[in-house]
Amino acid sequence: MTVTAMGLLMGSATAATAQDRRQPKVIELDEDVIKGRVQKPEAFYILQHASLNYKRLDPKETFIPELVKSVREEPF
Repeated sequence: MTVTAMGLLMGSATAATAQDRRQPKVIELDEDVIKGRVQKPEAFYILQHASLNYKRLDPKETFIPELVKSVREEPF
């Protein structure tokens, strides 16, 4: 009898904790409305392009012989 009573008490405690685990938590969130304006710059300015003086680069020496040499060599 004592063993049966202990078994019933332990069984009901286990069932109660199992029910607590099975119930998912529900979090309800209300919707929020945010009203506003996107801030954009009110003023603008124009920068003048800097005058760049480009010079043409004249190659001092040719590297064609080096290209021909590299083609004739074994790759590895």
